Formats: sequence, structure tokens, C-alpha cells
Amino acid sequence: MPRTRQIPTALLALAALFLSLLIAPTVARAANDAPPPTEHTGEIDGAAYRVLIPEDWNGTLLLYSHGNYPSEFFGDRPVPHFLANQPATEAALTDRGYALAASLFQGGGLDFTVPTAVGDQSRLLDWFEQNVGEPERTFTTGSSMGAVTAIKHAEVEPDRIDGVLTIGGAIDVVGMLDTVLDVNLATKALLTDGTDAGGEPIELVHPSDPVASRAALVDALTAAVRTPDGRARIALIASLNNITGWYDVTRPRPDDLEDWINGQAQWLIWAYTTGLGPTARVDWEAELGGNVSASFDGDWAHRLVHSGDLREVRAAYAAAPGADLSADLAALAAEPVVEADPDARANLVRHRPEGTTPSPVLTLHTTGDGGAPPSYERSFGDRVAEVGDRERYRSVYVERGAHLTVSVAEELVALRALERRVDAGHWPSLSPRQLNRAAWELGPDYFGIFDPVSGVSDHEPAFTHFVPPRAARPSW
Repeated sequence: MPRTRQIPTALLALAALFLSLLIAPTVARAANDAPPPTEHTGEIDGAAYRVLIPEDWNGTLLLYSHGNYPSEFFGDRPVPHFLANQPATEAALTDRGYALAASLFQGGGLDFTVPTAVGDQSRLLDWFEQNVGEPERTFTTGSSMGAVTAIKHAEVEPDRIDGVLTIGGAIDVVGMLDTVLDVNLATKALLTDGTDAGGEPIELVHPSDPVASRAALVDALTAAVRTPDGRARIALIASLNNITGWYDVTRPRPDDLEDWINGQAQWLIWAYTTGLGPTARVDWEAELGGNVSASFDGDWAHRLVHSGDLREVRAAYAAAPGADLSADLAALAAEPVVEADPDARANLVRHRPEGTTPSPVLTLHTTGDGGAPPSYERSFGDRVAEVGDRERYRSVYVERGAHLTVSVAEELVALRALERRVDAGHWPSLSPRQLNRAAWELGPDYFGIFDPVSGVSDHEPAFTHFVPPRAARPSW
């Protein structure tokens, strides 16, 4: 049977696991007597920064942008100030001579940092050049929503950035937030009577009681996954953003339909509702001056046909005698369309990467990521081909579940490939066989990954050929 978690316990566990990341084991340091890197910390215009400089700095600076840290997951706990996708990678990089730097961004790094992030990183780069020295090369790197910042920074300051490496990126931030609204709307339409526990309307934008609206959606998803009819509707909701069911990185890709949908439910509960649902909307609307998202106004059946989850949706409805796919699609079509506030949306569009950076961009993504599905890489590639030089952009994929769960070895191999592209002017071979061989050569000390749900675990290199489905609603 699938494992369904009770929400209060899971929320506490997730917060504790985020804290455990702060003390997660690091890879074995290089076998030498080199002193630890020099650390600089401080604050620039209200944004904390952290910098590590190894004694044998190789001249390359990696400027890292973290992803979305929902305040719901932290409470009063400190926000981790990472310089790479996981702490173990920091040690591996400084051991190899890289300087690392990262702004935590305005607002203590919590919630929607995108509007200030490029400026925060630019000011940190100014500080670095004035206090450490001008790097021979500067690469922007970013995880999850930090990919938006990493790529946009290279577009805004092309003369200062030599290359971009992203991990698990939600690159099209406008399209992503539109799709989050669709997912919340579908949850409300298909799994609730439209009201919260107090009998008040569930509000998805401009919410007057965002906590109550979020709780109603979470409770509905938690209940729905326990029944065949509910699971069928969860599969349909998940199809709106190509959300996979591979939620647990410590287990193989689920081949049982019920397990798959249970995984989709966890993504919907934690990423799309708890993390990015009504409570998050309050922050976005305050930052950008109104509602930034528009709900889907088109043919829902046509959208389903083009989803990467079509097969699972059909199978789930076939196994649910009380669910009617045509009726549920009609229910979605009957929902009033939510319009974006034009000025707020325009403000968000200003922060979206446009595919015009002259720097090479390499993206690294797990195939099972349901929080920021890899379809965003494909749509960004289409955008680069339309307005820029497609030769500057490449994507590589790792066959693994969960979000940001690439190993230290896989991240190092991707960085090496980007460096070779910058040095030679053309991409080296990015075949999975060669990438995996290079990762194996680093050895098992570098096979660790961190996942906030399951903690630290080791995984053999797993680069793979993969063509993700197209993004559900690209905004370009």
C-alpha cells in the first residue's frame, strides 16, 4: 500500500531535515595539508553574503543562487546559507581551488527572492572584485528557482559572467507560477466543495485567509489519495504540470500505479500547496504589486493529451469506477478564469530569463523531479533556439527521483563540461556513458546526495538519455 503521511508530523519532520542539512556529512577532503579556505561574511544593502576563498584559488569564482525557501518550512529557524547545491559540494569545490560566493538575498532568503536576487548577486560580485580580486572567470550557478537568477544575471551583465550551471531549475518563473495556479484551481474544483473548514470560500489569489485556504486544499489532497476516485483526480491534477510520482529518492521509480499517484500527491501537498499555494501568493503579491498569474483559458482535454502523464491519468480513471474523466474535464472548464493583474505580471516578466545570454548555459536535472519538472529545460531550449544561439545551451539528465538530488560527482562532472565549453568554444561530449565514466572516476566518496525528505544517501552515477515532455504553459 502507498505510504501517506499525516500533515502535522510531516511538516515537523521536513523542517527538522532542513536543519539536518546544515550538519550533513561532507565528502572526504583532498588528501593534502592545505589550510581551510578563508571565509568572509557580512551584509550588503540588507542581504547577507558568504564567501570562501581557498589558499590556492584557481581564479574561477562560482556565484551561487539558492532556490525558494518557504517560510512555512522554517518558522524561526535559521535559513541555511549554502554556496552550492549541498554542503558536500562546497568542500569538493574549494578543495579543487574554486572560490565560492552567495548572497542570501533580501528578506533573510525566505520566500520569493527573485525580484532582488540579481541585484544582490551583482553587488556581491562588486564586493568580491574590490576585496578579493577580479576573477579570471565567473560562473553563475543556481538550484531550483535560483536557476532563474543564475541565467538572468548572465543576461543582465554579460560582460561579467562566463558561463551558467543550473540544477533542477524552474527557469520559466512566469509559466511555473501560472501552472501552480492551475494546480491549485484544479484541486479546489475537483476535490473540494469550494469552501474551507470555516465555510468561507477557498481563495487562490488575493487570499484574505491564506492559511485556511491552504489547509482546505491540503486536507482535500490528503483525503483523496485514500480512494480510487480521489487518486484518479490527483493524477489529472498532476498532469497539469507533468508532475511525476517519483517522490522518494531512496526507492526505484514506482511501477505500481497507486504508488505513483501517492508520490504525485506528496508533490502536490508539499511543493504546490504548502510551499507555493495561497500563503505564498501573499508574498508574491506584496513583492510585485498584485496577482502575477493567470489560470488556463483553453481546451483542458487537449492539454491532457499533450501531458507527459496522459497514460497514468487514463489508467487511474479506468481503475476508479466512480470517477468520470470527461465530467472532471468539464468541471475544470466551468471554473471562472483567474486574470493576472497586468502591472504585477509585467513586474514578474522583467525577472524571467529570455534566452539571450551570450554565455554558455548547462542545465542538470533529475528525470523524476516533480517539484520543478524537467520540461522547463525543454521549453527554455526552444526559447533559446528562437531568440538566441542554440549552440550555447545544453541539458543533461540524471535518472533519479526527487528534487535537486544530484550527487557531488555529477555536479563536478557537469561543471567540468561547462568549463571545457568555455575554454574550447564548443561542447565536449555529453553522452551519458562518458559523463558516468567521469563521475565513477571521482570515486564513491562523491556519490552522496541530500534530499530534505529522506536525508543523505549515496547513489551511483546515473546520467541518462532523456527527452522531457514540453512544458504545460510556457510563457514566452
